[in-house]
Amino acid sequence: MDVLCLGIFVVDVIGRPIDRFPEKGQLELFDELEMHTGGNANNTAIGLAKLGISAGAMGKIGQDGFGDFVLQTLEKNSVDAHGIVRDPKANTSVTFVVVASDGERSFLHYMGANAAFSEADIDLELIKKSRILHVAGSFVMPNFDGEPTANILRRAKEAGVITSLDTVWDVSGNWLRTLEPCLPYVDIFLPSIEEAKQVTSLDSPPDIAAFLLDYGIQTVGLKMGERGSYVRTKDEELYVPAYPANVVDTTGAGDAYIAGFLAGTKMGWDLKRTAELAAATGAACVTAIGTTTGIQNLEETLRLVQ
Repeated sequence: MDVLCLGIFVVDVIGRPIDRFPEKGQLELFDELEMHTGGNANNTAIGLAKLGISAGAMGKIGQDGFGDFVLQTLEKNSVDAHGIVRDPKANTSVTFVVVASDGERSFLHYMGANAAFSEADIDLELIKKSRILHVAGSFVMPNFDGEPTANILRRAKEAGVITSLDTVWDVSGNWLRTLEPCLPYVDIFLPSIEEAKQVTSLDSPPDIAAFLLDYGIQTVGLKMGERGSYVRTKDEELYVPAYPANVVDTTGAGDAYIAGFLAGTKMGWDLKRTAELAAATGAACVTAIGTTTGIQNLEETLRLVQ
């Protein structure tokens, strides 16, 4: 397979409009309920598959209906799920997304099987058969973050696999302490600008990128939302603007950006073209409800670039 996405898998249950929670023992009604798969690894894998890249998934879900839904969705989107482990004790991770009538979102999250995922769940042979390993969701896999992640990234690199990493917000505040063991074994690092600021304790994109490149990372891409992205290697530096889009739901846009970036990397494109594909994939993502619904095939996505 071209890209193996290792990390978190979540089911998002979305209710709208919900402007207040009921008092204890009482009932409130709402009009719409949707269920989508989410989680960084899930979103990136499906995004890659939609762009025509052979993608696989590796992580942990429960032996429950939500877990069945995750597997069915991966299969429907042609993602190889042989790396998914089903935990007999922990249920599948779920986020209940509460959408108010003004569009504002609140979240209730159950970590579940993602919290139980550990190095023991890794199929190294599957990683070695991949061209790119993308670790998606650092900081919310407490049994895998830090040294275990570093060990797997090191072994992947030793096998000649390109390594990629993405983070989420670290509620523990340990940022660099957790991530530092991993950085020497990362080829492509694609955090959000806010997460990168926390990791590096720096503010400007050039300073952040220089700090990270010093660890031996080859490519740093900082996702900056409406302001586009800043991408840097040892020899190149560029800002890529965000493409205009009819914004319906920004959930998953960062993962879509990564899917585009890894797709361009796999296809051997130059840095500018790769970053433009990443930006276009992110723009397509925000045009529909759900983390991957808006992502189109490669031909349709490239029309946004043109």
